Amino acid sequence: MQGKTQLKGALILLLTALIWGVAFTAQSKGMQSVQAFTFNGIRMLMGAAVLTPLILVRDRLAAKKLTAQQRAQKKTADKKALLHGALLGVVFFTASNIQQHAFLYTQSGKIAFITALYIFFVPIFSLFIKKRTPLLTWLCVILGFAGLYFLCVDPKDMGDFNKGDLLAIGCAAVFAVHILMIEKFTAVSDGLRLSAMQFLVGGVMSCIAMFIFETPKISGIFDAAIPLLYAGILSCGAAYTLQIIGQKYTEATLASLLLCMESVFGVIAAAIILGERLSVREIIGCVIMFAAIILSQFSERLTKSKANKKAA
Repeated sequence: MQGKTQLKGALILLLTALIWGVAFTAQSKGMQSVQAFTFNGIRMLMGAAVLTPLILVRDRLAAKKLTAQQRAQKKTADKKALLHGALLGVVFFTASNIQQHAFLYTQSGKIAFITALYIFFVPIFSLFIKKRTPLLTWLCVILGFAGLYFLCVDPKDMGDFNKGDLLAIGCAAVFAVHILMIEKFTAVSDGLRLSAMQFLVGGVMSCIAMFIFETPKISGIFDAAIPLLYAGILSCGAAYTLQIIGQKYTEATLASLLLCMESVFGVIAAAIILGERLSVREIIGCVIMFAAIILSQFSERLTKSKANKKAA
């Protein structure tokens, strides 16, 4: 049963990465018509708008089966979920807007690669909360990072280190904190509520920043309608909710490795949708990344097995 649960979490996170991989193109395309805070504010509020009716309908159906005591307990749990979701929203607002601004200064391939540094930041930050990462998992992380290098970076086009690269590193660090917070909060809070509140808070903060720092135009928003709809409904509403659900069954470091597959899926999506050919370098990167994912699943099962033996 435990093995099935772990596999369920891995598959959910891979689906998340698939949606994000395609969304990378939408983010880049959307920035041609609207500015960063505008794009993120609208897409986050779309995500909240998609999830809120689902939560209301689900809660109404579930309420009929609850006793008075269970309703009181649920009310307390819901308040905690809203608080946790608000905290996630602040972090999500920070990470998303740092990443979106990076598109102004550097290439999307470099942003994808540098942002993927969160696969290193997650186990490093875990040390500060006294959580150790197994050696085999570290090997998976290093292997995955090597795959991302082959996939995203052409040494000829690396160029000098610029402001966009620095923003991408900052984004990676904040997303690592986001992943660790999700791991902690999903243990005690409802995933859908966490996700909806995250988008509501992040969206409101982005819209406030939009009116302060940008000049949003209706024409630009209409021009970016398709990227916004994809990023709002699928990337936010669906994928980030799937991330929260998937992380409930997956350790944070392994979750970060699975989520990094967005780069692989992004390249494959470009080949299928846009007719772009995969280079030998990109194929090597994909193979290495898939190998790291498969190895990571053995690592998780081995770690769980050792923990069960010690408990016994």
